[in-house]
Amino acid sequence: MAAPVSETMPIQSSDDIVRVRQEVRKRAAEQGLGIVDQTKFVTAASEIARNTLDYGGGGSVHLEVVTDGLRKGLRLIFEDQGPGIPNIELALTDGYTTGSGLGLGLSGSRRLCNEFAIESEPGKGTKVTIARWK
Repeated sequence: MAAPVSETMPIQSSDDIVRVRQEVRKRAAEQGLGIVDQTKFVTAASEIARNTLDYGGGGSVHLEVVTDGLRKGLRLIFEDQGPGIPNIELALTDGYTTGSGLGLGLSGSRRLCNEFAIESEPGKGTKVTIARWK
């Protein structure tokens, strides 16, 4: 049985991040992405899901199967109502972190995707959209 074209999943715990990773891998494979592209996209999704939980206080991800002519792909829209990102350009700089990590989460995720967009307003949350195409 085929997965629905779109689905929204909660991100409220580490277990939810595991479920997001599993669903992204499954759907990426269903769209025909090879193992390397699946791994890149799952890694990006995992990083952004972790940020949604750790920095945004939890949120959700909306998974969409997308087509553009003959191309097929998967788009993920992560949203939270957390404190937001005051300086997106700085947050996308390699090595920048407000936590204890390496500062490669957002910038690394951007490199692993075919599409990457981020919207954030301090006090109102963050929305990150990524996509990977076959």
